Amino acid sequence: MTEVHTVVVGPAPAQAGPDHDRPDGHAGEARVRELLARMTIEEKIAQLVGFWEKEDGEAVAPLQGEFADAARLEDFSRHGLGHLTRVYGTRPVDAASRAAWLWRFQRDLVTGTRLGIPAIVHEECLTGLSAWRAATFPTPLAWGAAFDPDLVTEMAAAIGSSMRALGIHQGLAPVLDVIRDPRWGRVDECIAEDPYLVGTIGTSYVRGLQSQGVHATVKHFAGYSASRAGRNFAPVHAGPREMADVLLPPFEMAVLDGGVRSVMHSYAEIDGVPVAADPTLLTGVLRDRWGFDGTVVADYYGVAFLNLLHHVARDHADAAGQALAAGVDVELPTGDAYLTLRDTVRSGAVDEALVDRAVLRVLRQKWELGLLDATFAEEPPRAVDLDSPQHRALARRLAEESVVLVANRGVLPLPAGRRVAVVGPNADRPGALFGCYSFLNHVLVQHPGVETGIEVPTVLDATRAEFGADRVTFATGCEVDTDDRSGFAEAVAVASAADVAVLVVGDHAGLFGRGTVGEGCDRDDLELPGVQRELVEAVLATGTPVVLVLLTGRPYAVGWALSRCAAVVQAFFPGEEGAGAIAGVLSGRVNPSGRLPVTLPGPAGAQPYSYLHPALGEGGEVTNLPATPVAPFGHGLSYTTFAYADLTVPAAVPTDGALRVTVRVTNTGAVAGDEVVQLYGRDLVASVTRPVAQLLGYRRVRLEPGASVTVALTVPTARLAFSDRTLTRVVEPGDVEVWVGTSARRDAVGSTTLVGDTVAVTTAAPRWTVTDVG
Repeated sequence: MTEVHTVVVGPAPAQAGPDHDRPDGHAGEARVRELLARMTIEEKIAQLVGFWEKEDGEAVAPLQGEFADAARLEDFSRHGLGHLTRVYGTRPVDAASRAAWLWRFQRDLVTGTRLGIPAIVHEECLTGLSAWRAATFPTPLAWGAAFDPDLVTEMAAAIGSSMRALGIHQGLAPVLDVIRDPRWGRVDECIAEDPYLVGTIGTSYVRGLQSQGVHATVKHFAGYSASRAGRNFAPVHAGPREMADVLLPPFEMAVLDGGVRSVMHSYAEIDGVPVAADPTLLTGVLRDRWGFDGTVVADYYGVAFLNLLHHVARDHADAAGQALAAGVDVELPTGDAYLTLRDTVRSGAVDEALVDRAVLRVLRQKWELGLLDATFAEEPPRAVDLDSPQHRALARRLAEESVVLVANRGVLPLPAGRRVAVVGPNADRPGALFGCYSFLNHVLVQHPGVETGIEVPTVLDATRAEFGADRVTFATGCEVDTDDRSGFAEAVAVASAADVAVLVVGDHAGLFGRGTVGEGCDRDDLELPGVQRELVEAVLATGTPVVLVLLTGRPYAVGWALSRCAAVVQAFFPGEEGAGAIAGVLSGRVNPSGRLPVTLPGPAGAQPYSYLHPALGEGGEVTNLPATPVAPFGHGLSYTTFAYADLTVPAAVPTDGALRVTVRVTNTGAVAGDEVVQLYGRDLVASVTRPVAQLLGYRRVRLEPGASVTVALTVPTARLAFSDRTLTRVVEPGDVEVWVGTSARRDAVGSTTLVGDTVAVTTAAPRWTVTDVG
């Protein structure tokens, strides 16, 4: 029997390292108020905007080319500056040289402005620090597939350490949008289609990053992923119950359980009201209900978009007034709208008290970060290893845990000595391993000829290393997203001469139409891009067994492949060490343990779809278009087998109590492996319709052959809360079906009854599941 481990859960103090260890909070408050009292209106507004030092053609934000520089650098040399935008992530620059530039910039703010306040430096960090030669980790979908919050915390801490060393104070991650439609391009930035998995994994990232003194920024608050038809920037028509029960909980967890210090608003409009101008969300929910006391920052150009895209503001000045009143404290990446506040405050159109409110929040953040006492008189770092062995080891572990074996007809693992044909457009392309916010696909693609800067073995490289170069042949076959079939003949010939064909297909991540997935790269179907399906069909026709490897940023409709391929492996942009993880799964060196964080869909016409659907969402005899998925949420195979026994569920639980479930898990196979124990529940009768399955808790455990372990999951009844007919969040009495398995597969089944009065759930109720392993 293994030792007992306990996960500390529930609302917890922020793990924010140096910034939350600042002495004497009362002194800090007095300090920021004294600073505010001394400020001119120009100095106040300067604290509410960013400055982006960039060049023509460096487009890494939506509609960036539509905006001229809102202010010159000289303007901030007089009045100060709130944020400095993307110092390292705008172009490929040597980190040490750029740090020297940054230290001089900050020193000039300290010595050359009247109040001497440095700027907050923010940067993207979704798959690692967005900087040249920095480690690139698996994309968030892979974090979800790993079901390992502790490992995500370690990864985020490593990222935060690099950021802090380079003088970066705020990271624009994680994304807490719940996946609602896989056609949406930004799925590759998201964690899962389940709000609890998104919340636990995302909060773990927050804790890891903030443990290094770098403030996390959760985004995109809120509703962004529920856009019509999966289109970026499309209207959202989510009802208040879907918002409260599905889309908001991950953000609530990050605020209450993770102590996140910054929130970024969504570009979305919800039922006609743009979030950037909605005080109900940005103040009423976020601050009044949840008690958030950090800063709200604008998604890039989001304030100006109130004028340019949403047309709810007459001009940028009107947009600035609406956003400030709603609760947007800082305009990023520049001050296109907020720089108008000087005139509107002086004219009386905007109350200066709203400016003061936002400035106080920014100054408090700078106090927490130690910036109000920083002089930058010390020397900047002369050398920083942004891709250290520690980084690569974490990237490797997370990649290995995230690979999902979707189907296997006995061909995997491949025995040594087999002749392997590696085929496909993603087999020998480093960018195929990375998401749209990786530095390679986000920035470096615009600088042809500049080396990648980090070691990125491709799947072909890793397969040759795994099986021997003399046993592996290769053909591209086709590109990711063209109609060129001229390479089919070579691919067929190579596959025909091999014992097995490994077809590596999928996506190319990019932005705003430069990829098949990523921000602004939406789909109107879920077929593999280009002629990739035809390539697979051509190789299948050879009769050679096909192992289909999907390197994607979204789930595709590949039901046709599951019934015909010898095996199907799903990898969601697994990062710089991802190719080795895939090759290890092919050989058996890595026993696959990833689980699907999003349903593997049927046809695109079944979208939007989530496993969290009510009974009517299943279809059946009431329609000729069933929504049955190809593989359910939580699915994933292993090279060993696991058996569940002795499931214990209490007969009754108070509505204001906790459900404690235990189950014994045994590795009944011949090799060691990780099992992800998943606990689901279903409220059988409720005052509003409830999902046919709901993830209540999970725990990853590793077992040697023949070993057993008892996993106890203690689930607060608040995990079963929902918004009733009055939109009050409640736990109702009644019967609940409970099972261990996946959302669709039930390996062990039990039931309980919630007894007592209907209980209104407050935001103080814990939503994390306590897990013990013994």
